[in-house]
Amino acid sequence: QVQLVESGGGLVQTGESLRLSCKASGITFSHYVMGWFRQAPGKEREFVGSTSLSGETTHYPDSVKGRFAVSRDNAKNTVYLQMNSLKSEDTAVYYCAAQWRGNARRMAAMSDITYWGQGTSVTVST
Repeated sequence: QVQLVESGGGLVQTGESLRLSCKASGITFSHYVMGWFRQAPGKEREFVGSTSLSGETTHYPDSVKGRFAVSRDNAKNTVYLQMNSLKSEDTAVYYCAAQWRGNARRMAAMSDITYWGQGTSVTVST
């Protein structure tokens, strides 16, 4: 059974940092572009970052560029989202995503995601 399980969410204050993890099972992890999306109440799901099969390439939207970083450890079947300088606007449920042999930049279109995690909640207080 394919599973993407996120962890690491929680409540933090503005300016603090948080690292999310997503561990995959049931897939050949290195064959998938991995990334993260988020969804706040009343808003559409939003792309926040992705990384290529090997982790050598990353892609981010302007809203998080310079603050967030996606990395992966293929030996552990895990992708991470490091979030720094958190803002209230970052409050959302964060979802891990996998795209089979995709492209880190193309993943942002969210048109052909192979697998989704269940999400982990991040709340940034003021």
